[in-house]
Amino acid sequence: MASMPVLLLQLQLLLGTAAVASAITWSPSCPATCGNISIPYPFGIGPNCFMEGFEVTCNDSKPFLGGNVELIDVDLPQGIAHVYGNISWNCNYQNKSAHWPMNFKGTSFKFSDTRNKFTAVGCDAYAYMVSSDAQGFVSGCMLTCFNISSTIGSSCNGLGCCQASIPKGIVQYDSIIFVSNPDPSTFQLYPCIYSFLADEKWHKLMASDIRSSDFYERNKNGVPLALDWAVGGTSCEKAKLNPTSYLCRSEYSECTDSPNGPGYYCNCSVGYEGNPYLSNGCQDIDECARREQYPCYGACRNSPGSYTCYCPHGTHGNALIKAGCIRDKSVLGTIFITAGSVGVGILLLLGSSVLIWRKLKEINVKKRKKRLFRENRGLLLQQLVSSDETLVERMKIFTLEELEKATNNFDGARVVGKGGHGTVYKGILSDQRVVAIKKSKIANQIELDQFINEMVILSQINHRNVVKLFGCCLESKVPLLVYEFISGGTLFNHLHDSQHFAPLSLQDRLRIAAEIASALSYLHYAASISIFHRDVKSSNILLDESYTAKVSDFGASRSIPLNQTCVTTAVQGTYGYLDPEYHQTGQLTEKSDVYSFGVILLELLTGKNPISYSRHTERTLTLDFICSLRENHLFDILDPYIGEERGEEEIKIVASLTELCLRLKGEERPTMREVEQKLHTIRRFGKSKHDFDVVQNGGMTASLPGKLPVKGNASDSTRQYSLEEELMLSLIEQRR
Repeated sequence: MASMPVLLLQLQLLLGTAAVASAITWSPSCPATCGNISIPYPFGIGPNCFMEGFEVTCNDSKPFLGGNVELIDVDLPQGIAHVYGNISWNCNYQNKSAHWPMNFKGTSFKFSDTRNKFTAVGCDAYAYMVSSDAQGFVSGCMLTCFNISSTIGSSCNGLGCCQASIPKGIVQYDSIIFVSNPDPSTFQLYPCIYSFLADEKWHKLMASDIRSSDFYERNKNGVPLALDWAVGGTSCEKAKLNPTSYLCRSEYSECTDSPNGPGYYCNCSVGYEGNPYLSNGCQDIDECARREQYPCYGACRNSPGSYTCYCPHGTHGNALIKAGCIRDKSVLGTIFITAGSVGVGILLLLGSSVLIWRKLKEINVKKRKKRLFRENRGLLLQQLVSSDETLVERMKIFTLEELEKATNNFDGARVVGKGGHGTVYKGILSDQRVVAIKKSKIANQIELDQFINEMVILSQINHRNVVKLFGCCLESKVPLLVYEFISGGTLFNHLHDSQHFAPLSLQDRLRIAAEIASALSYLHYAASISIFHRDVKSSNILLDESYTAKVSDFGASRSIPLNQTCVTTAVQGTYGYLDPEYHQTGQLTEKSDVYSFGVILLELLTGKNPISYSRHTERTLTLDFICSLRENHLFDILDPYIGEERGEEEIKIVASLTELCLRLKGEERPTMREVEQKLHTIRRFGKSKHDFDVVQNGGMTASLPGKLPVKGNASDSTRQYSLEEELMLSLIEQRR
């Protein structure tokens, strides 16, 4: 594909504001505008008219920063400047593309993370930002193109238009576009794809943006891009220590630290306006002369930094509202009216005081009872008991005194873990049972609901590989859950903490995987109501002293009615384990847990941490595993400890099962019931020469895999990850 030369917008501005001389060289004779654009100091045109790092050149009545970036406007109070940013594009029908880096390194400017969004427009492509110095991924999003007509004019949600936030401190970037569907018929309908960084308030999707090249024609100069700028190179607190270099020169000015890196910007104090960077630059506002901006319907008196609005003599009331000043009445009439009103009021008060007192007392008692009952979630427990009479036998309601005694008043030395939804303490009950007591770290209603959700979910579960709930306590400010105590730590500890835990054998790893699969299969199919865990990861798998697996932490789980197979939710889970399809669509299905379980299988095979793996390499653990599997280099990525054991054929079989679970499309993944059956078969029969067969509807036969998928023509049973699918997975897993 032909590619236009890359244009690097390297500004030649020097960041020298920290060493600005004490004397300001600006004078009233300095040009205040370029064309119709205001150029306020510290920006300036010509010698001795600007602060170092803020020079503006005016060519053909257009202002430019550094000579080649066109300036749109400057917002002194906000520390913002808008410029025209570049548009990268890929027009497949012309076999042409171009990407335009922007570089503000070494200047006073940074791309605003609060104002800008990385935006892509088009169909069937992936667009992402990388730092221009090749330091890695910054942000990105994916475009699809079905039912485009329904998205026109709406927000960018992935259909024809997508957006992503950027982190703080970005000073340079390049935009890359990958076409995921190189179909000529698609090129005719949607000829071009664009990506750019722009102020999020500017862009509104139009049909012509997707179906023609109108977008680029309308925006040849570029797109409005917000830049954060600051002066001084240090904080306000430090800058004020040296009055000679402090840049907020006006007597009536305030200093604000930049939210996007070192430096600060200046504002005029309340009641003043002007330029805070100049001596006497902030002047008092005459509010009385600006009645539309500062309404006053009476007499107005201006004062430095403020004003007073009052009713004229002979009137009273509120002069700030229309018709708020009322003419005074005679003194005698006022006395009679006041006396009559007071007399009637006293009579009414005496006649009804007893009734009011009784009613208020009754209302307060009822409110107090309802509040305590609601805060302790008594309604929820009442509903559970009414729907399941056996629940009273399985769940004990503990008193707060019992649990305080069991944990030595929740001593910090008793803390055994801190999860996403609370702190876990080790406790010893009066009957000498050792238990785990989970205390929520609730900060808002959502976290409280998640904590209660875990109690509801666990009350309906009875499985040997799911942590058992003994009961709860409703007497504290937040509910407390009491579980069986699991002493062996988490699966994450055993796999990644070699200093404190011995490595697990291959057979132990297969057994643990089978037990986890058994628990998830039970949640999906055998529980009284289908349950999707939504946060399956190795740190949520507990191991007892015999290495028996126990699935825990159900705070993010969702129960699903029997007549449904999916539910739309806000995306929740742990990056590295999160299902890409769920992340993209918000549709939570049983296959979302299957993907997360596939990552655990991958962890068991490789002994590598899927979260930290991508921090040390440009690729992800999932992608490296798929490549190794596809290129017959599986044992290069495996945990050396299990690679030394006999069981090569079993490892290959489990690797194939792992690849099935990690399919990007949920419909191509097996169910947890099928995964459970396969793992039990592998453990029972060991080495086998049979193959997995993936049937058209997503099911699997009972035979075992004997061969790994290798390079070649893809079929239904050995479908391979394409380059586009790898890129999608990489984008999603590196979002954090």
